Amino acid sequence: MDGLDPERIPTNLRAMMILETIGHQTEPITAAEIGRQVGLPKQTIHRLCNTLVDQGFLAREAGGLKPGRRSRAMATGILHASTSHIARHQILKRLANDTRETVNFAVPEENGMSYKDRVETDWPFRVQLPVGSHVPFHCTASGKTYLACLPKRDRERVVRSLTLARQTENTFSDPDDLLDGLKSIARQGYALDNEEFIVGMIAVAVPIRDQSGRFVASLGVHGPVQRYSLERAAEIAPRLEFAAQELSNLLSLH
Repeated sequence: MDGLDPERIPTNLRAMMILETIGHQTEPITAAEIGRQVGLPKQTIHRLCNTLVDQGFLAREAGGLKPGRRSRAMATGILHASTSHIARHQILKRLANDTRETVNFAVPEENGMSYKDRVETDWPFRVQLPVGSHVPFHCTASGKTYLACLPKRDRERVVRSLTLARQTENTFSDPDDLLDGLKSIARQGYALDNEEFIVGMIAVAVPIRDQSGRFVASLGVHGPVQRYSLERAAEIAPRLEFAAQELSNLLSLH
């Protein structure tokens, strides 16, 4: 890889090259294929991959290996530590000023969608979900946006693995109904939360993708039903899509 002699690659760099290779994949990849791409012996690759799995940097799945909990946390931390988070927050602020509602930037984690950045509305009456909060995948606009962006096979597997706890009367609690809804979201490009997570809250979210088209995060706006209707949420979806493209362009610069 990159002209390096496999026999002279330091061990710590070998691990980083494995993580880099997996980070470019859209599906789980076998250790043998990682070895072929990195250019390291089979025995060495299997030993390193086993260590990375044991330490939580990789996870095993049918078909091979994928990024583990610690890799995802590291990627999110690196993104936040770069100067891009300042520009990102400014984009969120402009969107909040435009919509006059709370704007959220959320990424998928094991416990649900995690809010990594937000700009609160200036209205005194608001629905507060602080940075660091985790919300369910199946009944939030940000979570459904993420699920809808998954390849069909992965989407069905993930949905059927979830506990579809009913949060309100509008929550999808049947996996088939949720999958049907996700098909529509994938077609229209945005997801709505019609009081599915919290009674009295409406939300809309769109995906933020990297330059390869892969899902990175959800960009969402939520507000109380007293001033924020489902129709209004759908109307501002194009504004979110424009801001999501700005954020996508920002990612490509860092």
